[in-house]
Amino acid sequence: MTLTLILALLATFTPITAQTYNPTPENLKARQEFADSKFGIFLHWGLYSMFAQGEWYMNRGIDSKEYAKAADAFYPHRFDAESWVSAIKASGAKYICFTSRHHEGFSMWDTKQSDYNIMNTPYGRDVIRQLADECHRQGIKLHLYYSHIDWTREDYPAGRTGRTTKSLDNPDWRGYYDFMNAQITELLTQYGEIGAIWFDGWWDHDSDSTAFDWELPYQYELVHRLQPACLVGNNHHQTPFEGEDIQIFERDVPGQNKAGLSGQEISRLPLETCQTMNGMWGYKVADQNYKSTTELIRLLVQTSGKGANLLLNIGPQPDGTLPETALARLSDIGQWLSANGEAIYGTESGGYADGEKVVTTRKGNRLFIHVIDETVGSLNIPIEGKVKSVVSFAGQTALDYKFRDGHLTMEVIIPADTPDYIIEVTLK
Repeated sequence: MTLTLILALLATFTPITAQTYNPTPENLKARQEFADSKFGIFLHWGLYSMFAQGEWYMNRGIDSKEYAKAADAFYPHRFDAESWVSAIKASGAKYICFTSRHHEGFSMWDTKQSDYNIMNTPYGRDVIRQLADECHRQGIKLHLYYSHIDWTREDYPAGRTGRTTKSLDNPDWRGYYDFMNAQITELLTQYGEIGAIWFDGWWDHDSDSTAFDWELPYQYELVHRLQPACLVGNNHHQTPFEGEDIQIFERDVPGQNKAGLSGQEISRLPLETCQTMNGMWGYKVADQNYKSTTELIRLLVQTSGKGANLLLNIGPQPDGTLPETALARLSDIGQWLSANGEAIYGTESGGYADGEKVVTTRKGNRLFIHVIDETVGSLNIPIEGKVKSVVSFAGQTALDYKFRDGHLTMEVIIPADTPDYIIEVTLK
């Protein structure tokens, strides 16, 4: 089916009844591959990078028409998809999630649905095309973030945000909904295999005064019809809706709610925690508060201990380069994963955790105990089954232990400067 025909059918598509979602075998396989991957990199990059104030800068009351003038100067002349993907692959990440269109409404690809896109800048090259081609070449999955919110288009019915950026007199939900679906169709028919569509913005209309039907089942059905293996996730901070394939937790490990966005129940779907490497998602020139390598490794271990992925964010600079500190962190994480990835990739939750001190991952009959707090002096861990051996993962050196009444007890001495001391338990 040609793209023109798809768009024509889409324009006349009127939902009648909700569909019951039955994931295809391709989708179920993709879910497992996603769950096994454990580590991805989030890239928040758009016109907002030019202002160097983070991705929400326009919502401070900036007039959208004045804001849009920045497109005439957007020239990320140092953007190199090969360099980006190579650095991310070397970090041990298995997929990239890229912001195709954030709340500002600017599209980072050659969309035919709006002139407000990367092609109408001095740069004039399709960023998603370059990323997609390079991801396919290097064997990294590409996921695409897509905002349900638009602070520029007047047909988007403004909710809690974007109320001071544009006129609120001309909302047209049907026209805006068709526009979004036409863009999603472009993304899923012109750029090869896409691993997931990562929606964001449902929360803009989550209050009684602004709530309305987002018609998500029909949008999800469109994604699955165009690419059955493409996963659907939505950063709505709720328990998953029908048609979703992954559950997202923002700024928190599943089961925690320190940031106030992740109090929802944990589902049986594959899980993902998204977190920033510094403070902001988009590039902010003053934000140099990067988490240390040790903090990031421990965050990856904690999410793995919950059976979840870590989607770690970087905000590229307006010239198209990744910040030097972010590149250094990627390199450090890659070195650690090259030595310890066996205890992370392809694992599931080991079923035991002691706050932020000890977590466990499991792969078959191998249980990995991750001690991520150097103050831990002794362990007492319940284990089902019988223990065959207990060794240090790094040196495969036998360790002293006791196993009685289903509890493994042992003393641990953690070497200095060890972000994660791993003990491997083989079960009979």
